[in-house]
Amino acid sequence: MSHVPDGLPQRIQHHIGGQLVDGISGRTFDVLDPVSNRPYATSAAGQAEDVDRAVAAARTAFTDGPWPTMAPRARARVLNRIADAVEAQDARLAELETFDTGLPITQALGQAQRAAENFRFFADLVVAQSDDAYQVPGRQLNYVHRRPVGVAGLITPWNTPFMLESWKLAPALAAGCTVVLKPAEFTPLSASLWAQIFSDAGLPEGVFNLVNGIGEEAGDALVKHPDVPLISFTGESTTGQTIFGNCAAGLKGMSMELGGKSPAIVFADADLDAALDSTLFGVFSLNGERCTAGSRIIVERPIYDEFCSRFAERARAIVVGDPHDPATEVGPLVHPDHFAKVMSYVELGRSEGRLLAGGGRPDGLETGNYVAPTVFADVAPDARIFQEEIFGPVVALTPFDTDAEALALANGVKYGLAAYVWTTNLQRAHTFAQSVDAGMVWLNSHNVRDLRTPFGGVKASGLGQEGGYRSLDFYTHQQAIHVSLGPVHTARFGAVAKDRT
Repeated sequence: MSHVPDGLPQRIQHHIGGQLVDGISGRTFDVLDPVSNRPYATSAAGQAEDVDRAVAAARTAFTDGPWPTMAPRARARVLNRIADAVEAQDARLAELETFDTGLPITQALGQAQRAAENFRFFADLVVAQSDDAYQVPGRQLNYVHRRPVGVAGLITPWNTPFMLESWKLAPALAAGCTVVLKPAEFTPLSASLWAQIFSDAGLPEGVFNLVNGIGEEAGDALVKHPDVPLISFTGESTTGQTIFGNCAAGLKGMSMELGGKSPAIVFADADLDAALDSTLFGVFSLNGERCTAGSRIIVERPIYDEFCSRFAERARAIVVGDPHDPATEVGPLVHPDHFAKVMSYVELGRSEGRLLAGGGRPDGLETGNYVAPTVFADVAPDARIFQEEIFGPVVALTPFDTDAEALALANGVKYGLAAYVWTTNLQRAHTFAQSVDAGMVWLNSHNVRDLRTPFGGVKASGLGQEGGYRSLDFYTHQQAIHVSLGPVHTARFGAVAKDRT
């Protein structure tokens, strides 16, 4: 039986130009609770005409409103009020996020707190930002003037929706852009809270706009809209390829954080207890639905058998159940369609590896999108469960004998988002980290973020990087202005010489 929070909306609307509105066409879609898979609300299904209205509102707010030209400190005050509001209702946000996504409540609470920190961080950053000035003494002063790009199209995923929306909203707003947010259709509930939070914080009308809908309709219209000069997208790699192609016609700016199949490499000299704790958390937290999950664990052969045995024992003991129960460590997957995809990989894994834990639906949980934490050992590098992103609580374990073999295994997939390296050998740690195909590497740790650092991947895992000043760079034009301080020698084309000889 699913826990139903108080005050749930029956109808989820768009937010355009400061107003909650239904879709022009009246089309809707059902939103499901992942514990019961019953519809709990209907959401407006945005079409191109709804996106047109939202972009027009955002464009007017950008060209005629105060937001883009406000002093950074004034924008920062608004962002800090947003952070205060998120922190003040973090328990409510977590409750809604858990209900909507199936994330365990303790992990959802952490995501709400991270969302507040994202706004506070970019409030600080935009006030502290400096830009370059170059002098040619006595002749020229050259400086960089930063201007917000315009209407930013933000397309976000369903795995930690509120936090990942904040990750895009905070820098876009800090930079002075206006925005149109298209949240994931599976999880529109927490996104519907932004409008009131922003209004209460004093964000001018039209700066934030929200259009719900499916990617092939609302998302596609946003990507193709001629008045949206840049798109930030987090999601699956094949969708990213489609967006890349659609952005090309308008030569739009793009930032894409896409899929991953991140390796965790455990050397024999590693702190084995710490590596077990971290790799278990790294693949099974957030129900395994995380782009940076360490879903391939590559273990040096002298410790491989012990690692497999201890890892599987722990995986079998993970508490799977009601996501609202604080004791729960893994909840239901977000949607029955995604559950079916993950279960298809579990069945495939039976022929591609040695099943050590899980392998199906947990006992006693006959309804909902529950998958037992699943561990396959002895997985070959050409196996599909080694190569393809599953995005669920499923992990592949593979042994290696040499550093070179470990690196080849780590790099032998199309993705390159994150990597995790476990060793106490300092030289090996740095050498391996600098050689692995990954946008981010953690040494002797799971994914612990520093918001100042770049976030993004290589290969099929993304295009561009966000985080810290790189986010502000994405949402602004850096205009070079050159000022002459004295006479400038210029060749006098076309001037007739007075004295010809």
